[in-house]
Amino acid sequence: MRMLTLVMLCSVVAASCTARDEALESGRDAQSFIASLASQSTGAADYFRDLDGGIALSPAEQQGRVTWLVWTAGNDRFWERLSRLSGRTLDFLRIVSSHPSSSIARGTRWSRLGLVNEPCFEQATVPRADRFGLWLDVRRDGPDCPRDPFENESAHPGVKVGARGTTVPVGSFYGYASGVVGLRLFPNPDFDAEAAKAWDAERYYRDGRYAAEAIPPYRVGMSCAFCHIGPNPVDPPADPERPAWRNLSSTIGAQFFRVDRIFAWKADESSFFVQLLHSSLPGALDTSFIATDSVNNPRAMNALYQLGPRLSLAARTGRETLSDGSLDNRQLNEFIPAGDPLAALFVRPATVWTPRVLKDGADSVGPLGALNRVYVSIGMHGDEWLEHFNPLVGGTRQTPISIRESRARSAYWEATELQTPNVARFLIRASAPHRLSATPEGAARLASARDAIGRGKAVFAEMCARCHSSKLPPMPADVATIGACAGPDYLRCWARYWGWTKTDDFKQRMSALVLADDFLDGNLLSTDLRVPVTLLETNACSPLASNATRGAVWDNFSSESYKTLPSAGTVFVRHPYTTEEVAFRLPAGGRGYTRPPSLVGVWASAPFLLNNSLGRSNPDAAEGWEAGVRAETPSPTVANRLRAFDEAFEQLLWRERRPHDPVFAALGPDARGIGTIARTTARSYLRVPAGYWGAFEGAATSVARAWFPWLVGESGIELGPIPKGTPVNLLANIGLISDSSALRNRAAHGKEVLQLVKDLQAALAALPRGATDEQASRAFAGLIPQMLRLSTCPDFALNRGHYFGDGADGERRLSDRDKEDLKAFVASF
Repeated sequence: MRMLTLVMLCSVVAASCTARDEALESGRDAQSFIASLASQSTGAADYFRDLDGGIALSPAEQQGRVTWLVWTAGNDRFWERLSRLSGRTLDFLRIVSSHPSSSIARGTRWSRLGLVNEPCFEQATVPRADRFGLWLDVRRDGPDCPRDPFENESAHPGVKVGARGTTVPVGSFYGYASGVVGLRLFPNPDFDAEAAKAWDAERYYRDGRYAAEAIPPYRVGMSCAFCHIGPNPVDPPADPERPAWRNLSSTIGAQFFRVDRIFAWKADESSFFVQLLHSSLPGALDTSFIATDSVNNPRAMNALYQLGPRLSLAARTGRETLSDGSLDNRQLNEFIPAGDPLAALFVRPATVWTPRVLKDGADSVGPLGALNRVYVSIGMHGDEWLEHFNPLVGGTRQTPISIRESRARSAYWEATELQTPNVARFLIRASAPHRLSATPEGAARLASARDAIGRGKAVFAEMCARCHSSKLPPMPADVATIGACAGPDYLRCWARYWGWTKTDDFKQRMSALVLADDFLDGNLLSTDLRVPVTLLETNACSPLASNATRGAVWDNFSSESYKTLPSAGTVFVRHPYTTEEVAFRLPAGGRGYTRPPSLVGVWASAPFLLNNSLGRSNPDAAEGWEAGVRAETPSPTVANRLRAFDEAFEQLLWRERRPHDPVFAALGPDARGIGTIARTTARSYLRVPAGYWGAFEGAATSVARAWFPWLVGESGIELGPIPKGTPVNLLANIGLISDSSALRNRAAHGKEVLQLVKDLQAALAALPRGATDEQASRAFAGLIPQMLRLSTCPDFALNRGHYFGDGADGERRLSDRDKEDLKAFVASF
């Protein structure tokens, strides 16, 4: 997919956007949204009363919940733009529809897509006249189904722009409920009289060419809930396609989310774009997918647990220094009384104590900065964001999005910043653990394993707590510096910390903590420290993400401490064809580290590892990479979650039980750097339609055809065939631009990339008509060294690493009984 960016090398690099968002252009300011939010009715506060176990919330926490669940910050414009750009391959209107011609419908959204249906809706059985003929979900009336108060245009007046107020209503700034939690419908301001005259809903569903060109009557916006809501582990729905609000959790995460089916509603297996999406296993998403950095790294969408204890931990070990644009982030002490303990998390001018939110520890500017960045990444002020990179395909150097400038140009941006303090309050309240003991099945399992749990505590104290407990013994003076150590000297501090955790003194003191009755109370079950991936030996692609490095798009959302981290060292990766072990030096400047995930509620969180590659979300699926891609979403019952947990945990501790790619079969299970490889499931092609150039289409297309006649045709690019079984990341991770600041190095790199594409096109074009995959593979073979040389992450083994307990580094090798006991204890989390 990333190679498609070669198209963009011929295009004009757009200047930084100076446009204001739709709200400001329409005369709205941030306070006009805040005032409506503050005056919401009691009905609005009660609408979600059964969610998250019916927890009691203060008015501020209720407002935070509303922002989390239904506020989209004007990103409907952004998603409509991406939908057009993709030729409606990405089309959320299809996802929320139930047209008979499609395999997607409300009754199969869970099993096919892993999406959460909003309670109190039914599947459409006829086109809706009140929705311009679209087959959208229909609200069910009744005493248990109050009307959605956020649709109230009078209470929450929408942004009047374009055709809103003429051919379509203005609507509410929260939009209309779509029937999918986290997706909201907004009247399309481009649906003017001419578009309305040309609109044909039936053709939109049945005629792909018409759909790609038509202007639909609605845009679809996305809230945070889309990726963070899921079935409540301790009170799952009897029918996952028909949940009640009490069956849902706001913080469990979209653990069954099917990116490949959601972002490409009609999967064309011959498209390499679809093959790239297949590499995101259920519940995993590449957060740099849109603002691509040419590092394909799908990451698990973890639950948000114990936010209060996490902030307390940050006050001890989360010190970071800010600089330049990162100083413009909002901090909690701007919104809370001076005496509140959380007000001490920031000291002017530039010191913040913060959770490290992303898996690579990149979000490091304070909890509000992390929350606000999420809204940007899902399209807030999208016109500005898209000016700093080429969406989906990359190929031009990123530039930082400026918090200060965006705040001035976007009413949605400022309104979001003013709301996220209440979001933080809500998440602190809603992020309580889901304990297995709260379920009848779980209580019975834990009771029967009481002795094993007791023995497992000792194993956990010795082997696991050093990364997976926020309760630790008092640190010696030379080790305690880890709490304030970030930046160039971090590895020295880490080495002292890690060495201390191997001592008998640490293990004895840690054992006393673990054996205490209150060990799990308020325990994040993570240290939140950055762990070098050289120690973890897990797949290196996630910690190699570069969007938060200096000068990249998220520059303003990462600390100076992050940007000055030293290289974590050298990892060893396997050649995906020869299995040869190759050394790969990790770059400095932030990348190469992973923060340990919280183990709270881990019994309900399988599969494991950063990318959900250890175990399967559906234990009934057939073995193998391709089978996992095609598996349906299981029912989220306690029993099914426990089966997934058992399988994943056993693969974690018994590495010989992990599946491996056939290419590694001869190496044996103890070889390092081996595992499953995401491979294409069908013969495919790299395709970019000429229309991708958008506003520059005419000029860019002409230049591209003149410079690259061997690549660009009348309809755009088609490069292939790519044989079935090709490692997805062999192509997806080709770095199209150099990281170097030297112009000479950049030019040499660009020349090498263009030569590779030219050679690849020539080799594939020379194939006979009807060539077999074997013939196409031979054409690829001679170019593999070039592809690997240009790779941003040549680590193809997904379920590798985390080999603690195998006796490495002079530590104890766990027995089978140790492992079973540890599993019993961890299940109780």
